[in-house]
Amino acid sequence: MHTGAVIFDMDGVLVDSEPLHERAFRETLAELGYADGAGLNFRDYVGRSDHELWQDFVRLHRPSISLEELLARKRTRVLRLLEQRRPWFPGAVRLVRALCGRVPLGLASGSERPVIEAVLEGTGLRTCFRAVVSGVEVPRGKPAPDIFLRTAALLEVPPRACWVIEDSLPGIAAARAAGMRVVAVPHTHSADDLRDADHVMEDFDGIARLLGLPEPI
Repeated sequence: MHTGAVIFDMDGVLVDSEPLHERAFRETLAELGYADGAGLNFRDYVGRSDHELWQDFVRLHRPSISLEELLARKRTRVLRLLEQRRPWFPGAVRLVRALCGRVPLGLASGSERPVIEAVLEGTGLRTCFRAVVSGVEVPRGKPAPDIFLRTAALLEVPPRACWVIEDSLPGIAAARAAGMRVVAVPHTHSADDLRDADHVMEDFDGIARLLGLPEPI
């Protein structure tokens, strides 16, 4: 292995959850009477935290319910969908298991802690990650580097020795701002859109080879 640590994003990397997040947002908005999406473009928030989207919704529409209640309603829907669908990317799960014990692993996700825990439980990968950080737990979300710098600090690995596995544009920007090398997977955006990453890999076997794993995953 020629790397100090590997930090995984979660939504769109470990789990095919971006469509589930969008469905949960839209259903929550429709329940509030905004079947048209309330003037918000979900794609603009991919890779960012739920908190940011709901903050913008509150600023635009001044709903009668609190930001915390909006977060809770959407969270409940996402957790139910994850339990029903179990949409883990098999190659990502294999890659984490192949790296487990060889190199320190971190998880840095914009999702809230209950959603992260549901994915870790569902995939059986909880014990593989030495550090897990939610975007709610750092001052600034992606594209700021805070979440990756916090994860590297918990792993006790210098940022320059870390590889990040990402799928979103804010995530790539955050990893680069943290001084880390970033590999992008074209799950959410096209390969061309991800060109700011150091590498774009179509599959997790390619990432395994890039990271120096001695055998196929």
